Amino acid sequence: MSPHVAGKHRVNRSVALGVPLAVLAAVVTAGTADATSGTAQPRVTRTATLGNIPLGTFSNALLPGTVGDDRGVDLGGIGSDIYPAGRKGEFWTVTDRGPNGQIKVAGTKRRTFPVPGFDPAIVKIRVCGDTVKVIGSIPITTSSGKPVTGLSNQAGRDEAPYSYDAQTSLPYNANGLDTEGIVRAKDGSFWLVDEYSPSLVHVSARGKVLTRYVPKGLRLTGTDYPVVEALPAVLLHRKSNRGLEGLAQLPDGDLVMALQSPLSLPDADAGNTSRTTRLLRFSPRKHAVTAEYAYRFDPVNVVDPSEDDPSELKISSVVAVGGDRLLVEERTDKSARLQSVRLTRDANILGGPYDSDTTSPSLEQLDDPASAGVPVAAKRLVVDLGTVAGVPGKIEGVARGDHDTLALINDNDFGMTDGTGAFDAQGRLVDSGIETTVTYVRLPRGI
Repeated sequence: MSPHVAGKHRVNRSVALGVPLAVLAAVVTAGTADATSGTAQPRVTRTATLGNIPLGTFSNALLPGTVGDDRGVDLGGIGSDIYPAGRKGEFWTVTDRGPNGQIKVAGTKRRTFPVPGFDPAIVKIRVCGDTVKVIGSIPITTSSGKPVTGLSNQAGRDEAPYSYDAQTSLPYNANGLDTEGIVRAKDGSFWLVDEYSPSLVHVSARGKVLTRYVPKGLRLTGTDYPVVEALPAVLLHRKSNRGLEGLAQLPDGDLVMALQSPLSLPDADAGNTSRTTRLLRFSPRKHAVTAEYAYRFDPVNVVDPSEDDPSELKISSVVAVGGDRLLVEERTDKSARLQSVRLTRDANILGGPYDSDTTSPSLEQLDDPASAGVPVAAKRLVVDLGTVAGVPGKIEGVARGDHDTLALINDNDFGMTDGTGAFDAQGRLVDSGIETTVTYVRLPRGI
């Protein structure tokens, strides 16, 4: 692992760094107990913020020469997931594919990659007071040690990559990964999930891709690492940019992957209106998926009272909490709820009719899967984070701190926004001002 030490901040954001402390003081005072019932409520107990590290400095320290121009972007996007690193206050996190956005050209949205040389990385952080410090980082590389990059894999399946201004086409890269969830195995290696294929990726302790497990029938060629078609073929119908997002490691070593959104099955309209997505259990020992579960979102206006579009529902994080029990995060970009879910044998739908894309109606088209005889994973609400003062938007990573505390991390999208205003006339980032934060939330009733 190559430690990375942050240099001087490019921009002084002392005001932004001080805000969470004021919020915390108010929350601790007002949130300890409900004023009318006296019942203890979930509350924020600490907020810590990542300082400014120029993205070029970060990337070139790991893989020299990979980033020539970072366009004024700082390290961010490490909130794709968070996983305890052993010592109190220390966590493993993972970046997503790098700075990216969308610009509409001639009525069509184009996916931009302002820093195409950026290589996704595993980042080790330590929470110190109100500051998040980077204490280590591992670049994700191919078998020959080259950067995988975050570029799109396949023409016709993945979004075409463009330059920061959406005017110049960039090459596809079969090695590219849109990394999301992360866990660390007992042998020191890492497991990640990816949105492109979607895929499950096994990475060595030093960051080399050991195996990428993809859906059957994908036919991904030209990679500089082993690819195994081991996931159900039905996952080929994943919604663009909504592949596998959450990842948990059960006590027996099995992995649980969460599909971020319902499949586009049989078409995009069905996926956009559906509230049913899928969880998959994978055995590293058998190198195979051993179970699949139908997961039903709450109505979108329950998860987020300000939203009425069900396509905004996503699973971004799953956390193992003992035995076959998980915490599952249902969210929009503005709000999130954590559900307790138990995986049971009688809810396994693997290999059944809903793994076929010829079944009609599809699982995603069923208004009420349970009434149609489909077993649905039972769930119980643990906490509505949208009602907890001080919790930021777009929480993508959740980890257990102790028996009654959660650590949450947000995705700040590297400070990027969509549209032509993301960069100034000189091609430098117009920062959104959204910081990467780790927020601790105490649950009085435990987890």
